Amino acid sequence: MERHIPVLLNEVLSFLEIRPGMRILDGTLGLGGHAEAMLLAAQAAGIGDAALLGLDRDEQALDRARERLLPFGERAECVRAAFSGVAEVLRLKGWETVDFALADIGVSSLQLDSPDRGFSFLADGPLDMRMDQSGGMTAARLVNQAPFADLRRILAVFGEEPLAGRIAKAIVETRAREPILTTGRLARLVEAAYPGRWRATARNHPARRAFQALRMEVNNELAELEAFLRAIAPRLAPRGRLAVIAFHSLEDRLVKHFFRSEAEGRPGRAPSLRLLTRKPLGASAGERAANPRSRSARLRVAQRM
Repeated sequence: MERHIPVLLNEVLSFLEIRPGMRILDGTLGLGGHAEAMLLAAQAAGIGDAALLGLDRDEQALDRARERLLPFGERAECVRAAFSGVAEVLRLKGWETVDFALADIGVSSLQLDSPDRGFSFLADGPLDMRMDQSGGMTAARLVNQAPFADLRRILAVFGEEPLAGRIAKAIVETRAREPILTTGRLARLVEAAYPGRWRATARNHPARRAFQALRMEVNNELAELEAFLRAIAPRLAPRGRLAVIAFHSLEDRLVKHFFRSEAEGRPGRAPSLRLLTRKPLGASAGERAANPRSRSARLRVAQRM
């Protein structure tokens, strides 16, 4: 199995306050890279009873993570669950609190690099984009059935796409002639909707924002992230830490506002979190060169009061 290196690994480990009997929650297990590194760090510090609970809604990712974490035996448990299910998973596990919680938000390398999952605009495959393939709405259904106004809103809000209306119009006109069923077809459609001068000067592929927006809508990502933050913050142990890695402005803004709200408190309610990162931490120059996907990663960390 390939040894995937997760983003901002050293930065995450620098905030891991290792203690006996510590409980770690990895809310986005993915291929298990962060989880493995955190358990190895505890082991190296002589803490052999550190336990990790990893969540992911992607069954393929869970299978790979289970294999990677096999050497840790019962100290590492992998559970299929979305962010919004974290409270129930902790209840069933019998964990009232956690000492360190991590969320590495967004699409995983496994998903991006598998054309059959439908996440990438660089490879042709079925227009799926579901992180949990056991059910729910696919991107193909969204693209072929959503009204023009909904498509324009999704592209504008989640993709921050300046040509949202133009792209939505192209989608509606195209699907009236034939269904849009593949990533390649959608990527070409979006690219053609861009004026030639825009395509010539664009830093990224014209379809990048549209694919991001559709993926976020299909997987209800912002609502899931907010549900996770609200559920996990009160379940942090005293001095417990919550680390979140975001990859675009909408996610990072949501995390920033939540952290600041909890750190400032409200009328009649004392602050519950202390910010350990006033500004988000980004990848080093070396990491950006070795892993281009880390360029947009931003880490924020807060600690329970």
